[in-house]
Amino acid sequence: MNPEEQIRQLREQIEYHSNRYYNMDEPEITDYEYDMLMQQLKALEKEYPQFADDTSPTRKVGGTAKREAGVLVRHNVPMLSLQDVFSKEEVFAFVEEMSEKLDHPQFVVEYKIDGLSMTLRYEQGDLVMAETRGDGINFGEDVTENARQIPDVIKHLSDAPEYLEIRGEVYMKNADFDQVNAMQELLGKKGFANPRNCAAGTLRQLDSKVVRERRLSMFIFNLQQVRGREFSTHTQAYEYMKSQGIPVIERYRVCESAQEVWDAICAIGEERGDLPYDIDGAVVKINDYAQRQMLGATTKVPRWAIAYKYPPEEKETKLLDIELSVGRTGRITPTAVFEPIRLCGTSVSRATLHNQDFINDLDIGIGDTIVVYKSGEIIPKVKRVVKEKRPEGVHTFVLPDTCPVCGAPAQREENTADLKCTSPNCPAQLERHIINFVGRDAMDMKGFGAVYIQELVRLGYLKDIADVFHLKDHRQELIDAGIIEKEKNTNKLLAVIE
Repeated sequence: MNPEEQIRQLREQIEYHSNRYYNMDEPEITDYEYDMLMQQLKALEKEYPQFADDTSPTRKVGGTAKREAGVLVRHNVPMLSLQDVFSKEEVFAFVEEMSEKLDHPQFVVEYKIDGLSMTLRYEQGDLVMAETRGDGINFGEDVTENARQIPDVIKHLSDAPEYLEIRGEVYMKNADFDQVNAMQELLGKKGFANPRNCAAGTLRQLDSKVVRERRLSMFIFNLQQVRGREFSTHTQAYEYMKSQGIPVIERYRVCESAQEVWDAICAIGEERGDLPYDIDGAVVKINDYAQRQMLGATTKVPRWAIAYKYPPEEKETKLLDIELSVGRTGRITPTAVFEPIRLCGTSVSRATLHNQDFINDLDIGIGDTIVVYKSGEIIPKVKRVVKEKRPEGVHTFVLPDTCPVCGAPAQREENTADLKCTSPNCPAQLERHIINFVGRDAMDMKGFGAVYIQELVRLGYLKDIADVFHLKDHRQELIDAGIIEKEKNTNKLLAVIE
């Protein structure tokens, strides 16, 4: 592929994934995978400047302004992105560049909270406007009423300048996120993929009552604009904000050398797993406002700050069991069951092991210590086995040669890695067939859940798909047995089938 075509394809890919992340709150790839695509595009644009384009995602802030939660509002100060870096060498290069351009610069290193950016405007101490980042340059969304429902958003400042504009990150603590997803499950609704998606979707809600119920949080990380008071440094502004009860980024570090900056980044990385909320990096910024002013910004990022991105999060855990399930095609799928761990803001305890070839490649056995990560920050996956921690007597798991549901012989399909049950009458296959048949993408028989189907198969009422339409012949038996609960529910389901 020629460079021009490669650049075009990368731009399209990044625009697609940027829209999924910023506007739809439904990312399909990890932040790290997105960052790598962006780095690849930057390198190609640098090597082939003849293909430069002002509309390239490398030259603009991600996201667009939408009219969901309120009217569009023009930014007083652009809400820019940050330049991402991924190595110690890049961090040292930034500090050295700043030291060459500035007289004894101080650096503040702080958490990069994984949430949704929002700016607060105060006039004479009263909160008058809250806005999202939107397109970052011109417009954001007015979410003032929703912001007022967030306990961390201070509505009135006791010792206030004439005008104050501050920017922060709206996020969800892990415990609050777990509660929201538990409630979604109770209501039969789809859960959120991670706390960041939940926070972003909640802040854009039209109903501020939902915002209050979901317990969003906020940290302030920057002074955008002030009139009627002077602040010379970032840390001085932080101290003022803290005196007003405004929550600022916790445990920030002030550094003066590249090694101190790197040590602070490493320390934050060590703390990452113990925090009650998610961070996706560490921010390094110049402390002195006059020096920031002198350095200025590009159309996308300030020149006085960088964001160091940690490698994708992965954790060790112990494999407790390997469960086997049978799909509607008869395919037998092994699933790893392990001690619960927290990844990307959610608790996980299961991950697919696909097939015997995958198990053999990992050399995985029950009792092993395994490393788990999240693909696309959504799907848990087993990365490897920590061989040095293997207990004595643990061996590579081997799938049985019989179906775990019906006991019929199981055979490997030719030219595939799939092991399948050979019985056409296997109850598991029947259950899956019927679940698929009555589901939303087929007959859409609302209220005909998997639990009912499993019980009806077990009791012999359903021996094939056609039996679904003969359940009406067993109405009284179903009511007496309470299989579909009470008479009202049984009649309702039979009416849906009819």
